[in-house]
Amino acid sequence: MNPGKDSGTRMLALIEEHRDSIRAQLTEQQYELLLTRLRALADTAPGDDRAVRRALQAVRHCLVPLPFGHPVRKALDSVRLVAAAPAGGPVVSRSRDLLARLTLGPPQPPDTPAIIAAVERRLLRVPALSATEVRARCDGSAPPPELIRLGDRYPEFQFRPGDGTPYEVVLEVNRVLLADADPWGAADWWLSGNAFLDGGSPAALLGVRPDRELVGAAVALVEGD
Repeated sequence: MNPGKDSGTRMLALIEEHRDSIRAQLTEQQYELLLTRLRALADTAPGDDRAVRRALQAVRHCLVPLPFGHPVRKALDSVRLVAAAPAGGPVVSRSRDLLARLTLGPPQPPDTPAIIAAVERRLLRVPALSATEVRARCDGSAPPPELIRLGDRYPEFQFRPGDGTPYEVVLEVNRVLLADADPWGAADWWLSGNAFLDGGSPAALLGVRPDRELVGAAVALVEGD
């Protein structure tokens, strides 16, 4: 797959080409999340390059659980969604056509709000700090804008267990993941198993795996290697 402005439409074409095997290889929840992210892409304003790029990134994230030998999974490493702005009109149009094909007939399309709500409930169950607690850990200063904030809570994994300060690698990865625009998606990445990290969740590997590996896994998701 050639990187560049057509990478988004090419990724969607691959999803359509291999839709049956994708459905077979993903769990019910993973597949429903893929449909949810495709709906978000289809509803994106074609002229908003940042929003289209972010929505494509979310779709790509849903394909990472595919086995490494799967043709779509292998192609992900060649997809670059940040280096060049996608052609928003064709991408959004193609996503709408793809959704129509994926949701024809039984089973019925999933309840998108319910799926999103379930993901958010799971993320809100992780240990978190209040804004006051985070400010105290930042010596009374405003928290770095790169930190993930879910509602009025900051997931605690972002802070060192010793001195309580934010991990520098967390701030770097969150910039890569565009966490300021999509904090829920970034939190889901940190707290889910990651194939690039041998199945471990990035949050659990802070201070265990080298920082460069965590950054590399985030870059691989957003840009491809």
